[in-house]
Amino acid sequence: MKFEKLGEIVKITKGKKHEPVPKREGRNFRYIQIDDLRNDNNLKYTDEKGTEVNENDLIIAWDGANAGTIGFGKTGMIGSTLARLRIKEEKEYNTDFIGYLLRSQNKFLRSKTTGATIPHISKDALESILVPQLDYPEQYHASLVLKKSEAVIEQRKQSIELLDELIKSSFNEMFGNPQRNEKGWNTKPLGELCLMRRGASPRPINDFIGDAVPWIKIGDGTKGNELYIESTAVSITKAGAEKSVLLNEGSLVFANCGVSLGFARILKIKGCIHDGWLSFEKVSSELDKIFLLKLLNHSTNYLRRIAPDGTQPNLNTGIMKKFEIILPPIELQIHFAKIVSNAEALREQYKKSLIELENLYGSLSQKAFKGELEFSKSITA
Repeated sequence: MKFEKLGEIVKITKGKKHEPVPKREGRNFRYIQIDDLRNDNNLKYTDEKGTEVNENDLIIAWDGANAGTIGFGKTGMIGSTLARLRIKEEKEYNTDFIGYLLRSQNKFLRSKTTGATIPHISKDALESILVPQLDYPEQYHASLVLKKSEAVIEQRKQSIELLDELIKSSFNEMFGNPQRNEKGWNTKPLGELCLMRRGASPRPINDFIGDAVPWIKIGDGTKGNELYIESTAVSITKAGAEKSVLLNEGSLVFANCGVSLGFARILKIKGCIHDGWLSFEKVSSELDKIFLLKLLNHSTNYLRRIAPDGTQPNLNTGIMKKFEIILPPIELQIHFAKIVSNAEALREQYKKSLIELENLYGSLSQKAFKGELEFSKSITA
């Protein structure tokens, strides 16, 4: 297969800075900036002419953390952190095909950026990217396959987001706002409903890394499902465990400080927790643990507001023991917990499916840019 360098196919033109102005009927141009490459939720306008793009152009983020991001099908004037890629011979190269090829080269472009503090795309690196010389119809069909694949991936991501909304809306409908307690539920301080302990970290922690006892960190909860911690990346020695807080399976842990405040999980393992966790053990029969977990999640903003002032919000055991929580009938809590468990099981299926779809997309991309796609095959949700 023959290839041609991107610099021979497109003309690259940098954008310019514009002053946004209010929209006026028939007088404005859309002002396109980096955030607009991913969505159209925050439209801005300008009266100035500059580097104009149309639906047949590609846009690339030239500077900043998103350098290398590709945008399709925008019309307007682009900002100074963007550049326009305009195909010189539109009858020979399909815009979408070139755009998907460039998306596949994002890591390469990022590795070649210049600038000590703010990364900038290297024009030489961009122009050096090799583009397969496929017939135009083949490029067109390849771009359609990739577009359909992306749409299915986006649908799966939206399905996962909708499950989050389902859980939140179910909580609101069943229990109302837990701080305002519009439904008039009985309440009790959390300290009367469970044993609460602060975690502890043996220091220096590197002296106690071993293989005896799981060492439960915040990151261990972000890699699994939304309810449980089932494994840890690191363990500590028995000596380290003696200087920490050892919890049994079934304990609920709550991140009580920093950006993770409000994050909660139920342990499916026995292990030690560091001093960024609070543990809730021996939970009263008046409380379902999954309900309590989601109640804590739901109350995150309120908990941040009541945290003592400082460089980072920090909720100690004293504050959390006094935290007044609603106590709906246990049967209603259990019913809600079943909704959550079913939603989480479905989320796990969707997440596995998403990984498979993303892997498929990667495979299709490789074939598309080698001219190996079988166009009779299609992707289905």
